[in-house]
Amino acid sequence: MLDPDVVLIVGPRGSGKTEIFRALTDANLLEAISAEAAVPRLPAPAETTWLKGFPLGREGFDTGSLRRFIDQHQSIDAVQDLWFAYLLRSLREHINQQDPSIEALLGAPGGAAGDVYGAWMTSQDAPLLALDRLDERLERENRYVFVGYDELDVLGGSDWKAMADAVRGLVAFWAAYARRWRRIRPKVFLRSDLFDRFATSGGADLAKLAAGRVELNWSDRQLYEMLLRRMATSDKLANYIRGGQTKVRWREVDRLGLVPTLDRWTDARSVIERMVGPYMGANRQKGLSYRWPLAHVRDGHDRAVPRPLVRLFEEAAGIEASSPNAVGGMRILHPISLRKAIDRVSSEHVEHARDEWKWIDELKSRLQGILVPVEPKEVEKAIVGWPEPPPFAEPRDLLDYLIEVGILRKRSDDRIDAPDLFLYGLGLKRRGGVRRV
Repeated sequence: MLDPDVVLIVGPRGSGKTEIFRALTDANLLEAISAEAAVPRLPAPAETTWLKGFPLGREGFDTGSLRRFIDQHQSIDAVQDLWFAYLLRSLREHINQQDPSIEALLGAPGGAAGDVYGAWMTSQDAPLLALDRLDERLERENRYVFVGYDELDVLGGSDWKAMADAVRGLVAFWAAYARRWRRIRPKVFLRSDLFDRFATSGGADLAKLAAGRVELNWSDRQLYEMLLRRMATSDKLANYIRGGQTKVRWREVDRLGLVPTLDRWTDARSVIERMVGPYMGANRQKGLSYRWPLAHVRDGHDRAVPRPLVRLFEEAAGIEASSPNAVGGMRILHPISLRKAIDRVSSEHVEHARDEWKWIDELKSRLQGILVPVEPKEVEKAIVGWPEPPPFAEPRDLLDYLIEVGILRKRSDDRIDAPDLFLYGLGLKRRGGVRRV
C-alpha cells in the first residue's frame, strides 16, 4: 500500500481504510509503520509528506455544493477538473502562491465548488505548470508528497448519482495524471463495492491503475494478531494474555508497543480458551470458543474485518463487568457475555452504517421481524414501494445489491439469510434449529 506506484487501496466497510489514513496523515506514525512495512521502494519518512486531498473540512466542498455542481455541468470531465483544482489547493504550501495565474483559484472559498471551478477555468495552463514545477523540485530534493483521499462513500450525501460521478471523476483524474508526476503521488482509499461499480471502466490508463491496486483483506491469522495487539495496549491485560502456555510470539516495537506474531490463526486458541474456556457452553456441541468470535462477525461474503471483532470483546467485557459470570480459575469472560455482545455489536454496526448507507434505517423498518432464511420474493415484497429508494428502485436490483455488499447472503438453496453481524441490528430473526450453510 505504501509503494509510490500504488494508487488505489480498496476494501470493504470496516477493513481499516480510515484507520490507516489517519495513522499516516494525523497520527504521524509513518516512521514506525515504515520500519514494520519493509517496502523496498518506500522513501524514508524524512523525505515524505502526507496531505489530505479529501476530506478537507472547511477548505473542501460539501455534499450540497458538489450536487449542484454536478447537476449544472453533467460532465465527468468537469468533475475531473474540479478534483484538479482542489488538488492544487491541497498543495498550496508547496507551490509558489504568488503566481497571479493561480491566485484567484487558491483564494476562492473552498465550500463553493462552483467558484473554485470558475477560477480554475480562467487559470488555463497555470495549475498544470505549477504542479509540474513542484514535481521537478521534489525530484531534485529527493522528496515525495502523498495526497490521500478517504471517506469517499459520503460524497454526494444520499445522492447516489452525485457520489458515483465524484468517484468516477477522481479515479479518472488520477488515471490520467498518476504517470505524469513521479513525486506527487495519490492514495485513494475506496470501498470495495464503489470500486467495482464506479472505478473499473475506462481506458488503458485506468486499467493499469486498477491492476496495481491493493485489496485490504484480513486473514483469520491477521485478525487474531490485531485483536491481541489491541488487548496488549493494557499492561494488565498484556500480562494476562501472555501468561500460561501459548504459541504467540511477542516483540516490542518502538512507538507501536507489543506486537504479536502467529504462525497460523489456530495459535490464538490457547489465549481465547484461557479467557473463555474451551467451549461456548457445557460441551463441544455448543461450539469451540476460539472459532466462535470470527464465525459471528463475518458479513454475507464470509469476510471478517477488525472493527466488529474488537467491539465484540469490548462489549463482552462490559457485560461481564456489570454481571460477572466467569468466576474461578483464570477465565475472565463467560460465553454468555460473548453471546449477548454479538447482538450489541450488530446493532452498533447497523447504526454506524448510516454514514455510508443513508437508507439503512428504512431498510430496517421494512425487514423488522422477518424470519430468515426466507424466500427472495418475501424480501422483495418487503422492500417494494420505497418512497425515496436507495441506489436501486427495483426490489430485485436492491436485493442483489444488499447481497453484493454483504448485508444479506444467498444460501445454497437460494433462500435469503442474514449474517449475525447484521441480523439483530436489522430486526431480523433466525428460525430455530436452522443450520447455516
